[in-house]
Amino acid sequence: MADKKIVMRTGEALVEADQAWSAAEPEVVIGELDGPVGYAIANLIGDQVKGHTRVWAILNSDVQVRPATLMVSKYTAPNARYTNVLMGTVQAAVANAVLDAVREGHIPKKKVNDIGIIVAVWLDPSAGDAKTKIDHDVLFTTHRQATFNAIRKAMTNEPSIDWLLKNQKKIGHYFHELGVNGEL
Repeated sequence: MADKKIVMRTGEALVEADQAWSAAEPEVVIGELDGPVGYAIANLIGDQVKGHTRVWAILNSDVQVRPATLMVSKYTAPNARYTNVLMGTVQAAVANAVLDAVREGHIPKKKVNDIGIIVAVWLDPSAGDAKTKIDHDVLFTTHRQATFNAIRKAMTNEPSIDWLLKNQKKIGHYFHELGVNGEL
């Protein structure tokens, strides 16, 4: 795969711990920087939107990871606390997950300067509530694992169409089921 062009791959994953605020459900798009993903990254970083700031995945200030990874919030940041958790613990988790994916071979090391990643991140709104006591280690772990899983699934084309067709009737969408059962 190291020499094969990666036009665009997509993936998503869900990881959660016992605490509701710990859930992580990233969606990723991965592709060559000279293709649609690269153009999307350039447009997103240059077109900032209040409440949905786009930031690079970094290990710490001045240490951006490779491949270039742009983090975009799926939820409008309501306050500074939420923003600080998103652009602290979650940002570091995403950066570490990208490096984990390179280390495990899901992202070819030879391609890290040629591809980019967009990670749409969901951080539970309660993270912005001053009354919510957050365990940053738990939050870091769930976001790191979920982002790694989403990247792995994108790069391995999971789930396969055969698996989807076989399991389509067995898998119901959680919120649809809640609605059907009158719980929404």
